[in-house]
Amino acid sequence: MSLDDFEELLADKPAHEKWELIGGRVVRMMVGARWEHARIVQNIARHLGNALDAAGSRCQVFAETFFVKQTEMEAATLPDVMVVCGDLAPGATSTDAPVVIFEVMSAGSEARDRLEKWHVYQKLPSLRHYVLVARDHPALEVFDRENGLWSGLRLLNGADDALSLDALGLSLSLSDIYRGVLDRA
Repeated sequence: MSLDDFEELLADKPAHEKWELIGGRVVRMMVGARWEHARIVQNIARHLGNALDAAGSRCQVFAETFFVKQTEMEAATLPDVMVVCGDLAPGATSTDAPVVIFEVMSAGSEARDRLEKWHVYQKLPSLRHYVLVARDHPALEVFDRENGLWSGLRLLNGADDALSLDALGLSLSLSDIYRGVLDRA
């Protein structure tokens, strides 16, 4: 399916579904994730947003509601969290220029996040960090782009680790990402 056809089809999407277009294929998901997923997404968005605001940055954080569209790959995805730096057109519902993308992985989304979405995301010239977040234990897999080249994989494990995001000039602790999820009694 083309991106244009997908956008027309979205008008008829049932409210209880979330749709993405990946490589011309429509992926239908149910709205509503486990509370742990939602809490991790909220934590990432809140801590990133607060840090960017404190730094006086013009970058903006979006969580699960703003599309990344890539026309050449016939893709329209809804990342769990993304950071966009620079101006957005009034009324925009998508971008093709995220700087950082986070995907919180579940058993149902892990293969899609690791393979299909990564195939799309790595072709976005603006993207500097792609972060895969484990839902059930404190672990991140981070792909970084430096000087236009993807430099490999960083693995972060444990609540004492911190994620450095050089493109934003800030870091985010895993204890903040997983606050209220893994520290519950």
